[in-house]
Amino acid sequence: MKKTVHPSPVRGVLNAPASKSYAQRAIAAALLAEGESLLRNLDLCNDTAAALDAAVRLGAAAERADDRTYRIRGGLNPRSGTLDIGESGLATRLFTPVAALCDRPLTITGHGSILKRPVAMMEGPLKRLGAAVETSDGCLPIRVCGPLQGGETEVDGSLSSQFLTGLLMALPLAPRDSVLRVDRLNSKPYIDMTLDVLGAFGVRVENDRHREFRIPGRQHYRAGTYSVEGDWSGASCLLVAGAVAGNVVVKNLNLFSLQADVAIVSALERAGAGLMAGGGNTYTVTRRELRGFEFDATDCPDLFPALVALAANCAGNTVLRGTRRLTNKESDRAKTLADVFGRLGIRVDISQEDTMVVSGGTIRGGEISSHNDHRIAMAGAVAALNAEGPVTIEGAEAVEKSYPAFWDDFALLTH
Repeated sequence: MKKTVHPSPVRGVLNAPASKSYAQRAIAAALLAEGESLLRNLDLCNDTAAALDAAVRLGAAAERADDRTYRIRGGLNPRSGTLDIGESGLATRLFTPVAALCDRPLTITGHGSILKRPVAMMEGPLKRLGAAVETSDGCLPIRVCGPLQGGETEVDGSLSSQFLTGLLMALPLAPRDSVLRVDRLNSKPYIDMTLDVLGAFGVRVENDRHREFRIPGRQHYRAGTYSVEGDWSGASCLLVAGAVAGNVVVKNLNLFSLQADVAIVSALERAGAGLMAGGGNTYTVTRRELRGFEFDATDCPDLFPALVALAANCAGNTVLRGTRRLTNKESDRAKTLADVFGRLGIRVDISQEDTMVVSGGTIRGGEISSHNDHRIAMAGAVAALNAEGPVTIEGAEAVEKSYPAFWDDFALLTH
């Protein structure tokens, strides 16, 4: 699908989409809980729908109570030998350890770019914790057979924190206590989110400076009502739109969120945008003269597309660090951003190790590809707001992965 965005000022009030990161964790917790949980403010983007489908295949019963609320009755009792997690990296690395709790062989697979993203880092730890594991040359499909017993193992956190999330959610149900020693952990905020969800469902984990996690076995998840907070990742492009082209108010954003991408506020401040936090979890961003800035996005790599769209509108150069985290996303995001924004006349230099330098300037109109990456599609829409001419985005449907209502919401800002 192609979407053409014309240069335009923006003004409006929107609700942030629900956090798919929190939603997937809550769905897994509800699956593992005894009894019925009520999950509120749940948007079924593609990734969240894949997580819900995986939970049902693993034994949960799910029904929609209203447009944004689901009842989930827990119970780990697989109905299928295969879990299809779509293109969700988190669902892959979260539900693989959960599937390894079961005493029957299960295959986790997906489609699209997820089939090329590495999962080999899961083999060693899962085997040491008692499961049989086999990948397909280090990628999906991956086959597991448990049950996990618990114990001690090391986890490499340099590539992704998502597998650690899966272990933290599965091991409380193992018969033995567990100790996870973690090396080079990136994206610590995402682990804090996991611990937050575990606590909400009555599970205890001891965290020693994110280097060692002690997990008592034989625990029980407690069913209950859980409200998914708004998504700072999805809201980041909306907030940047306000900073570069007018005035945008986004509601349902927890200003004290554990989400890594709340860091977009710091980036906007450094760029000189007008910012105001309001009551009821609202945030307002207003256009001002913007200047180049420096920002380390190592712990929040999903912000890079929004940050580049912001930097393109800043006077001077912007230095963004953490590009090594971008290789195994829906696209190779560093190269993709350099290509996409280069086609719009913005120089994005990725020649330095772990660093991206964006030279602000005149944004041209033209046609770009999303590279089937939801965040690239959204960043392209923001770039168009101050372009010399319209920008056409090929593959605009990619936004359905995380924010299905994006194009409708964006249209409300530019009407």
